[in-house]
Amino acid sequence: MHSKLALALVLPLLTFVSGQQFATLTAEVHPSLTWQTCTAPGSCTTNNGKVVLDSNWRWLHAVNGSTNCYTGNTWDATLCPNNAACATNCALDGADYTGTYGVTATGGSLKLDFVTGKNVGSRLYLLADDDHYQTFNMLNQEFTFDVDVSHLPCGLNGALYMSGMYADGGVAQYPTNKAGAKYGVGYCDSQCPRDLKFINGQVGFLLLLLQSLH
Repeated sequence: MHSKLALALVLPLLTFVSGQQFATLTAEVHPSLTWQTCTAPGSCTTNNGKVVLDSNWRWLHAVNGSTNCYTGNTWDATLCPNNAACATNCALDGADYTGTYGVTATGGSLKLDFVTGKNVGSRLYLLADDDHYQTFNMLNQEFTFDVDVSHLPCGLNGALYMSGMYADGGVAQYPTNKAGAKYGVGYCDSQCPRDLKFINGQVGFLLLLLQSLH
């Protein structure tokens, strides 16, 4: 099962930003993806961008080891006794885009396998370079894209949409945020999703609250 394109584009706005440490057990190599800016029919410029995996899908482990900080829906009590300690003790690692997440990019085409055996689903962001999201000002502009949903079963959401985020992923705004856009942090969602692991450089309040109630 796969969707051809499920990508979040970035607007220069923000209400929440995630942040934490980063690790290098797996090298973070962003897949390249081209897109075009057109001023008139037949008058287009090719942009050489990249994509990055959302931090929420990444392996989060101890800074000085490989112990999971988050397993299933539970935080490690030793590494994460509170919000601040968890942000200091835990690190996001790089992603094996093809092997673990089933992400492949060729030219201007992006393919996402929904299930790889090791992982289910993914969310990607468009990068201008390795450390900055591509931002868009949509005033008096439009964007077009093609999506192949011929292999997308019922009940799955394959989408391309825009989200307000800092271009650097919040590195300049939050001192605990060492990972930034390079590791896919900073997602903003008006629905206030309860599965966001970090907000403003600390463990998400709702996650810790839900865990403490159990």
